[in-house]
Amino acid sequence: MKISSGTVVTFHYRLLKGDQELENSSVGEPMAYLHGHKNIVVGLEEAMIGREANEEFTVIIPPEKAYGFKSDDAVQRVPIKHLHDSKKLKGKLKPGMLVDINTAQGAKQARVVKVGSSVVDVDTDHPLAGVTLTFEVKIESIREASADEITHGHAHGAGGHQH
Repeated sequence: MKISSGTVVTFHYRLLKGDQELENSSVGEPMAYLHGHKNIVVGLEEAMIGREANEEFTVIIPPEKAYGFKSDDAVQRVPIKHLHDSKKLKGKLKPGMLVDINTAQGAKQARVVKVGSSVVDVDTDHPLAGVTLTFEVKIESIREASADEITHGHAHGAGGHQH
């Protein structure tokens, strides 16, 4: 079976930024995703099309097919009270920390840039925005997705999302 829309793929990967390893799934369960439903970065999903189980490959993904480019307006000043768990975070915020900001669309993750007494400057860009990524991939298995998985838009079970 080849990877195509509506298949569930499990795979191990090593994610590199230049020579620096950022992630390596080989120490745990393989990742599972539903192909064609934008559950992984676009460039990696495109590189998976037509591949088969046990296949190994390396793909270099530019920012526009990964996490996009850095935005000029990504750094914003936010009152600390708008952070999720703001009472627990008071006095513990430090540059580089990841925090969740409460927004009308739900929680949004951001990285702390600077901390003031009642406000915090945060960068809302994805940490890998603007970065060319290299994925080393080993496809473990491919199967047809269930009707529930198609309806929910993601893989279920080990390595996917449990219900």
